[in-house]
Amino acid sequence: QVQLVESGGGLVPAGGSLKLSCVASERTFSVYNMGWFRQNPGKEREFVAANIWNGDDTYYTDAVKGRLTISRDDAKNTVYLQRNSLRREDATLYSCAASNGSVWRGRVFSDYNYWGQGTQVTVSS
Repeated sequence: QVQLVESGGGLVPAGGSLKLSCVASERTFSVYNMGWFRQNPGKEREFVAANIWNGDDTYYTDAVKGRLTISRDDAKNTVYLQRNSLRREDATLYSCAASNGSVWRGRVFSDYNYWGQGTQVTVSS
């Protein structure tokens, strides 16, 4: 069982930046495909960014493309999401997810085996 713990959320002014972190308990973290999703209450989980296990491919949602970067540090069992130029509509709960399944399409939440509890991002005007 992989435990994922996110951090780095908080209150940020519009136009500001945040770097979210997700630490995995799994020692074989380097073989996991990782993703970030966001979800507002009562709404569907929305894909944000994903990174294949070897770092060769990354995926971003078109909705925020250019304002975010996903990266990973396998030595620290950590995946990051850098969010820049934040807007009010970016305020939501961000969760990371891990996948070691044979089917992984990056953007599909059902392809992920493990989920963190999330970290809340709030953007003030």
